[in-house]
Amino acid sequence: MRNTLNGAEAMVRSLEAHGVRHIFGLCGDTTLPFYDAMHNLDHNITHVLTRDERSATYMADAYARVTGRVGVCEGPSGGGATYILPGLIEANESSYAVLSITTDISVASYGKYPLTEVDQEALMRPLTKFNTVIRRADHIPRMVRQAFRAMTTGRSGSSHLGLPYDIQYDPVPVDDIWGDPKHQTFPAYRVAPEPGSVGAAVEAVLTAKSPLIVCGGGVVISGAMEDLNRLASRLDLAVASSVSGKGSLADTHPLSLGVVGSNGGTDETWEMMEAADLVVFMGCRAGSTTTSRWEAPKPGQRIVHFDSDPMTIGANYPTEVGVVGDLKLALAEVNAYLDTRDGDLPSFGGAAKVADIKERKFARFQALVQNDAELIVPEQIIDTLNKNLPDDAIVVSDPGTSCPYYNAYSQQKHPGRQYITNRAHGALGYSLSAAIGAWYGRPGSKVVAMMGDGSFAFACGELETVVRANAPITYIVFSNSAFGWIKASQYADCEKRYYNVDFNRTNQAAVAAAFGLKTWKVEKTDDLDRVMKEAFAHDGPTLIDVICQPLEEAAAPVRRWMG
Repeated sequence: MRNTLNGAEAMVRSLEAHGVRHIFGLCGDTTLPFYDAMHNLDHNITHVLTRDERSATYMADAYARVTGRVGVCEGPSGGGATYILPGLIEANESSYAVLSITTDISVASYGKYPLTEVDQEALMRPLTKFNTVIRRADHIPRMVRQAFRAMTTGRSGSSHLGLPYDIQYDPVPVDDIWGDPKHQTFPAYRVAPEPGSVGAAVEAVLTAKSPLIVCGGGVVISGAMEDLNRLASRLDLAVASSVSGKGSLADTHPLSLGVVGSNGGTDETWEMMEAADLVVFMGCRAGSTTTSRWEAPKPGQRIVHFDSDPMTIGANYPTEVGVVGDLKLALAEVNAYLDTRDGDLPSFGGAAKVADIKERKFARFQALVQNDAELIVPEQIIDTLNKNLPDDAIVVSDPGTSCPYYNAYSQQKHPGRQYITNRAHGALGYSLSAAIGAWYGRPGSKVVAMMGDGSFAFACGELETVVRANAPITYIVFSNSAFGWIKASQYADCEKRYYNVDFNRTNQAAVAAAFGLKTWKVEKTDDLDRVMKEAFAHDGPTLIDVICQPLEEAAAPVRRWMG
């Protein structure tokens, strides 16, 4: 048995020691030793070749979201390192564990103006939770362990490791290659709340007349959905969510109000946000989108805040009680505390209030679905999707046209991470690539990705990747020949002064067919249901190009275009 490995081999073995099963990445000259190690070693890691480093990070991000495991991506020096940035900041700000490995020029050539030289450590520092360029091969195992420790503990986030070319050939002792099994998934080493804080929070809620829980992504990340369900059900307490918090309860749960705020919130759901005398933010930062730029809660509405990150408590609102700790542990403690009060609990009437709001919201939705407009309207696409989605499907949306409609009107029947969208920074082109990562993470589930035609053009090169993988993903393109969100913003805020938001119509179906997907172009509402059924039944990748109503003409569930 060898006593040493070279640095590239040590990186592979260190990743293997942390349970890594998939790596998404793109080759480059500084990556040659790493790829050679991947080729020569016997391991259980699948490397997925992508066509763009941004795509690799988006795939790793979605993979982490649906598996709870660390998503890993890699790319070469120079341009590769700069292209990988968008996904790193998205994962970090969305609290998902994603590791980016960017190979680098040789340490020995630093400062000599070699091709592709860039200060990777400075480049990645503001975007990640942990970041370093490794300058000695024998540091590789330790730095990998530190990256996984940082990504998976506390508020999860992204990490970056720079791996210079020359140290990939230098020796590393085999006995230093190991990993803590707890760091293979996140959150790791959960931290319980401060003694007494949960009781204070519960007592505050019990004194309210019309409380409302608003969940962010933290509930799903911590796997606290059942604990939340028990809490809400025993108090008949309505639960709203941010966009990232979708899945905290099933959409169809009688206490699930749905998304509130500026993106996917409706006038009906906003009623409860404004009427609440106490708002419980749970794993939610209370940022601009969820609060419609802090329009509500208003001064005088009481705030209780649960979060794993103490920096979010009191960041935007005076907080009556803050509970810092893992959401699953915190909610288990809430329910245990309520067990001691079981004969003396109020009922807040949440289910009746939610039923009334949903009835009015979906009546308006169905009126739009039933209209006979010349162009297909987005509501008709979402309605058809709701009728055809398998119960365990994963839906991925770009942040453009499809996003507010699915946020508002989805009808997924189970809690958990079945919906993915990049809400932290909203880069276009996310869903086409992220869907591939989601499929690798949960290959038994149907994956559907939605985007506008503007987003399609950002990432359509990855259609080759999905064909190569033969992943049975269905892509739905909302085609309106414009950057619709910005055009709708110019309609609302600039008195219809449209400037540089329109582009020529492209036949997305023909483009995708050239890559090898089975495709349809849909221009009539009557064809939607049949085509979607055919696409979902096909055993390979499919794309539906839907010519639909421009967003600036639509009744979009958007309270504020400027998030």
